[in-house]
Amino acid sequence: MARQHSTFCGRTRRGFLGNAGLGFGGIVLNSMLHSDGRIAAADTVAHGRPDGRANFPAKAKNVIWIFLSGGVSHMETFDPKPLLNTFSGKTYDETTLPNPQKLPVYLERSRSVVGIERELHSRIFPLQVGSRKYGQTGLDVSDWLPHLSTCADDLAVVRSMWTTDNDHAAEFQMHTGRHKLDTPEPVIGSWIHYGLGTLNENLPQFVFLGEFRDPRVKENFDAHYLGPTYGGVQLHLDPANPLSFGRRPATVSAVEQRGEFEFLQTLNRMTADEFPGDAQLQARINSYELAFRMQQSVPETLNLAEETQETQKLYGIDNPTTAVYGQRCLAARRLAERGVRYTLVYLSDYGEWDSHSELKKNHSRSCERIDKPVAGLLKDLKRRGMFDDTLVVFTTEFGRTPGVEYGMFNKSATGRDHHPHGFTVWLAGAGIRPGIHGATDELGFHAVEHPHYVTDLHATVYKLLGMDPRRLELPGRKRLEMDYGTPIDQIIA
Repeated sequence: MARQHSTFCGRTRRGFLGNAGLGFGGIVLNSMLHSDGRIAAADTVAHGRPDGRANFPAKAKNVIWIFLSGGVSHMETFDPKPLLNTFSGKTYDETTLPNPQKLPVYLERSRSVVGIERELHSRIFPLQVGSRKYGQTGLDVSDWLPHLSTCADDLAVVRSMWTTDNDHAAEFQMHTGRHKLDTPEPVIGSWIHYGLGTLNENLPQFVFLGEFRDPRVKENFDAHYLGPTYGGVQLHLDPANPLSFGRRPATVSAVEQRGEFEFLQTLNRMTADEFPGDAQLQARINSYELAFRMQQSVPETLNLAEETQETQKLYGIDNPTTAVYGQRCLAARRLAERGVRYTLVYLSDYGEWDSHSELKKNHSRSCERIDKPVAGLLKDLKRRGMFDDTLVVFTTEFGRTPGVEYGMFNKSATGRDHHPHGFTVWLAGAGIRPGIHGATDELGFHAVEHPHYVTDLHATVYKLLGMDPRRLELPGRKRLEMDYGTPIDQIIA
């Protein structure tokens, strides 16, 4: 005989409780505790979910991943190419070098979403800024980055990254390792949350810091098939409302809210007894407790006014040009200090660095906005003793073409197009050996020395955290060999 379930207004108690849980929206479902063994995505119930311990000794405890959206020119930041000035105005065929678009590697690393070959502009565009060598490593740093130049000996600069998407879905590829034409993968922050769990039960383990107008940006902190348990939680730097849907109404006291939570938890646990295999319900049970604690802990964590004037000045918060990005970098440090595993700092507007035209004007402005905040973060981590266990990753989705762009986006011919074939990222902090690794060719076109696809960067981060990505398999979810990547051991101390 089928078991009967009580109903109310035509709905089951389970349905009613499910709907009631929606009031916390994204923050509730995106902020589940990982340390409690009852929480798991539906596909992982019968699978050996990680127990939160590292697979081998870790060098890093947490990660601050800084992302610059739109495509930063590697040649005008950390990989200058003097031959661009020498051959300025010439086509690739008119130089003494092989035409990079006619080499086999060009097609091997190209994949177009729109299904047509994209002609990268071949008339060479000169460098738009000077650079100098800094530190014992002799790192070339753009004159647009005077503050970061003082950190040259802290950086492991990888000049040989490449990816395959020549449009801005490369932004999401940087976080998932997958091309837009492939089935999606969870982002690296979600895998870290899934594999290592919590260091602070009062804060989410994967945080997104940034504001955006384009809804696609959410793909950068989407857990996909791991489920909302492991997605990133967006926090805001508005002291009055740092946590979306997480503010207790003024008409409800803390004691009253505590009672409401306890009542809902009692009902949820009664339902859990009836449906012990319901992973989403188990997640919701724990999420209410976390949501309640986060109401107390998040405002304190993001209260940047607690910092000294000297610290705020270090990040450039005293200057309108650098204030917003300085606040995001300082907030990232405070989150790491309190045990947040992975913070994605969206240090730009969506597409801000996409300089199809007026590269000199646009890149110089954006460099000024991020230079002091990022340098301040590195210096602050060092003086607080956090540099040895916090890993900082600084990246973008691709570089920009050595050639000048002509066409509807750039009638004035003053900018560069998207360039996935070779670009630069850098890492600093926990477990990192500073120096210069890899190289692009003499024009900055192809990654030719120690080339690394984007998942090699992921694999490096996993290794520093003590994680083996091959132990993150889920039944029924196919991962490609390229998904795992290979650690860049040359930059690991």
